[in-house]
Amino acid sequence: MDDHNRGATAYAALLHELSAQPKRWLVTGAAGFIGSNLVEALLRLGQRVTGMDNFATGHQHNLDQVRALAGEAAWANFDFIDGDIRVPGDCARACGGAGGVDYVLHQAALGSVARSIEDPAATNATNVGGFLNMLTAARDAKVKRFVYAASSSTYGDHPALPKIEEQIGRPLSPYAVTKYVNELYAEVFGRCYGMDSIGLRYFNVFGPRQDPNGAYAAVIPQWVAALIADAPVRINGDGETSRDFCYIDNVIQANLLAACSTDPQAANQVYNVALNERTSLKQLHAMMCALLAPRFPRLDGHTPQYTDFRPGDVRHSQADIDKARKRLGYEPTHRIQEGLAVAMDWYVERLGAH
Repeated sequence: MDDHNRGATAYAALLHELSAQPKRWLVTGAAGFIGSNLVEALLRLGQRVTGMDNFATGHQHNLDQVRALAGEAAWANFDFIDGDIRVPGDCARACGGAGGVDYVLHQAALGSVARSIEDPAATNATNVGGFLNMLTAARDAKVKRFVYAASSSTYGDHPALPKIEEQIGRPLSPYAVTKYVNELYAEVFGRCYGMDSIGLRYFNVFGPRQDPNGAYAAVIPQWVAALIADAPVRINGDGETSRDFCYIDNVIQANLLAACSTDPQAANQVYNVALNERTSLKQLHAMMCALLAPRFPRLDGHTPQYTDFRPGDVRHSQADIDKARKRLGYEPTHRIQEGLAVAMDWYVERLGAH
């Protein structure tokens, strides 16, 4: 059996197992983009889920949509805590103490390289202080595994492509520093307390419920909102900057596999979560226009505006995913074109244009 079929089989078996034997989960950042998608996936599998968020960057409407999509019977298995990971007591309450949750999926963070450059102290308080609070609470609650959102920004200025987990460079932003510190803390908690954790280095995740508004919006939701509204689309740099764009369903898969893996060699590791593909910003713009042009003919031949490169950004990003394939059974189900097609439908509906 090749790696693709083996990975698909491993994930299908896990979904069947979870449906038959529900577990107890905590998702931090539950009202955010990635967190709300994890909550939805778990509820659809009949799991018992606690979500925590302070709505600094998350939104109530994300949770409302999860409720509508998952259904009332599944929603009855969801408990929400309006809490802040910077407050140790909130973290302890969310983990439920000894005998509380089985698995923690820690997604809460202040994202954005640009935001961290403008306000490094706020980014550090949430991403480092809050992370340590969650680790401590999870340790005290004796959770089975702590899975956390790491970041491709950890690779910094290391020039090699594709990125391999064991080879990182110097960080290029305060945000990158905080995400690397997360990995160091998780490793130390494994050594000092025997705590099981897994870090998932996300590469440019996109999909439904990713916020198109605000100064720090990710490129895909920002551009699709602009294209639908007939507003300017701005590309930082010359358009040749490339990223390994990863659809949200792939991220959900990686989280569930990481939490439930019984391979002792899988724990206390970090893994890339991406496709091992590079798409330039020019290519991304062309793909998005092609998907939207049938509904918005004015986008046929659309021309973006080019602006200065953004401080702290890496030039190219691409992930080697062999480690996640071999140790977790990870196998992406959506390439960028497939993910974009689903995301475009969601954004067109959400933004009220038909």
